[in-house]
Amino acid sequence: MAITTAASRLGTSALSDAPKVELRPNYTKDDVETVIRAVYRQVLGNDYLMKSERLTSSESLLRDGSLTVREFVRAVAKSELYKTKFFYNSFQTRTIELNYKHLLGRAPYDESEVVEHLDLYQTQGYDADIDSYIDSVEYQENFGDSIVPYYRGFNTQRGQKTVGFTRMFRLYRGYANSDTSQLEGNNSRLAVELGTNTATPVVGPSGGNEGWAYRPSARNVTPSSTFGGAAAYGKEGRLVRVEVSGIRTGGYPSVRRSSKAFIVPVEDLSSQLQKFQRLGAKISSITPI
Repeated sequence: MAITTAASRLGTSALSDAPKVELRPNYTKDDVETVIRAVYRQVLGNDYLMKSERLTSSESLLRDGSLTVREFVRAVAKSELYKTKFFYNSFQTRTIELNYKHLLGRAPYDESEVVEHLDLYQTQGYDADIDSYIDSVEYQENFGDSIVPYYRGFNTQRGQKTVGFTRMFRLYRGYANSDTSQLEGNNSRLAVELGTNTATPVVGPSGGNEGWAYRPSARNVTPSSTFGGAAAYGKEGRLVRVEVSGIRTGGYPSVRRSSKAFIVPVEDLSSQLQKFQRLGAKISSITPI
């Protein structure tokens, strides 16, 4: 079933018509290279991969048929590379959210799923917890041994809870977005929702739609000066807090979705917004102070 008729507005059009990536019998060299790229993209959350970071041994075993796609996924998820990106520096609930997203293609449905994996990690360790996703009936029914996991959380299917659709948008922020470079950093996206058994409205991902909405940055720091360094309150004595992402300043490279906040006098808001736009920034929020 199609993701949604509003896929283009919700930013999921890049996924709506994408075929499943599968390593079929009698595969060619190009087929296996396509699978390797797809596994890295999915399991590493679309994060940048340097040549020196590739799992060359596991790749070779996949190429010669000694590993299935599922076992290659397992190898990537258990690697130091994966741990460095998503485990060592993240809150435990954030790691679990990403494990669900990367390995099962969906968001957690309720707090009991998070508690289950927290307990499994504490009692049996990291590898056993990763195995619990990949050896699950859910994984086998949806991906088997040959299909690369994909974001099935956007699709209506058997066993899929409706709340998983809205929560998936809290984890998926766009086709070109990386799980290590989002505004909210390493913080959990779903802890409050899961703890209160609620769901937030759908917020379309950035970069592919006009409905991208503000998400607070991880540090959420409000500056004490206006854009350009002025500290005055302006003629009207009113200020607004403007948060922008993707701003480019002299001497520094552009960092996609990096967040920065400024205090701006109300009467200067229009001209300052034009300055932000000339610097390539996207306005995330405008809040009265």
